Amino acid sequence: MSLPKDPAENLAALIRCPSVTPAEGGALTALEAMLAPLGFAVERPVFSENGTPDIENLYARLSGNGPHLMFAGHTDVVPVGDETAWSQAPFSAAVHDGEMYGRGAVDMKGGIACFVAALARHIESRGKPKGSVSLLITGDEEGPAINGTVKLLDWAVGRGEAWDAAIVGEPTNPDLLGDMIKIGRRGSISGLVTVHGRQGHVAYPHLADNPVRGLMTLLDALMSPAFDDGTENFQPSNLEITSIDVGNAATNVIAAKATAAFNIRFNDTWTAETIQAEVHNRLDIASGRRKYRKGRKEPVEFEVTWRDRPSHVFLTRDDKLIETLSASVKAVTGRQPALSTSGGTSDARFIKDYCPVVEFGLVGKTMHMVDERVALDDLEMLTNIYTRFIEDWFEQG
Repeated sequence: MSLPKDPAENLAALIRCPSVTPAEGGALTALEAMLAPLGFAVERPVFSENGTPDIENLYARLSGNGPHLMFAGHTDVVPVGDETAWSQAPFSAAVHDGEMYGRGAVDMKGGIACFVAALARHIESRGKPKGSVSLLITGDEEGPAINGTVKLLDWAVGRGEAWDAAIVGEPTNPDLLGDMIKIGRRGSISGLVTVHGRQGHVAYPHLADNPVRGLMTLLDALMSPAFDDGTENFQPSNLEITSIDVGNAATNVIAAKATAAFNIRFNDTWTAETIQAEVHNRLDIASGRRKYRKGRKEPVEFEVTWRDRPSHVFLTRDDKLIETLSASVKAVTGRQPALSTSGGTSDARFIKDYCPVVEFGLVGKTMHMVDERVALDDLEMLTNIYTRFIEDWFEQG
């Protein structure tokens, strides 16, 4: 049986599986077929929770004597959008002008394809690594992330698994392969502010209480002043209003209620608990202001609800992991990667509770876009980076 040494062939097999969250779409089956000739033991647990779709996941282990390296990622992808807008069919893995097209090409079937190819090359030339390698792959990263990595980690630990380090193969590079390694992430928390007013006729505002005016006062307080100026390793914390709604289609009616959803990306100045406390404090103070409610003496009546499962800020401090990966990137690309905590969240936020974790993958310019694609040269370079990293990390013991 031939080994899966060609990252382009691996990726094409994965792209051709329409694994839009929550569908497995054949992607985990394709991955299992690649891992079989490498000697991996593969399990595919399915996790469930009321109100969410069942999700099939994959955990594969190649056992050896020595440290244990995890590679983590996801085979699920976002919807293709307007399929007619694609220049190549989104699940065809067509190659045009040196690039492979397809949903998931960079986010993140490409990273998985390259890591599998790197393992195959290492095994062919040097034998099995001097330790254990596991792949922790979910089908729920692009979805609610409830029945995926967080439960797969808990399941694996319950079976006695422990890891010394992890790489998540997300597309971390903004422009060129080798630009950036993610060594941490800001925290993320979402909430909803609801202001209660009194419905009435717009021609008689003194008989009503427009909740939009109260909401404007509260949102002013959330937007300014800035939460902080940033820290040594993180950019400033930031709050964005993501929607405002009154549920009112009439033009001559003052609504009874107005809501605003918001998200905060916070740095290591804060924890999820302290940023929540700051929000409540700002709103409590602002509720007594009358900036947009002239003549109103009573405070704004409001409530705040928080979304479940905030993402906590983290920073990885593991010299062996970071320096070995950085050296591998530089050796292959000639670039010294920046060590960054920028961007959104990933499943690294769950893995960091079990072992040191960094993220490094392809260039992310086209992720989630029409005509998502990856250069074939980048697939080969990333495979070479992973191959060198596997060799060097295990050699250090």
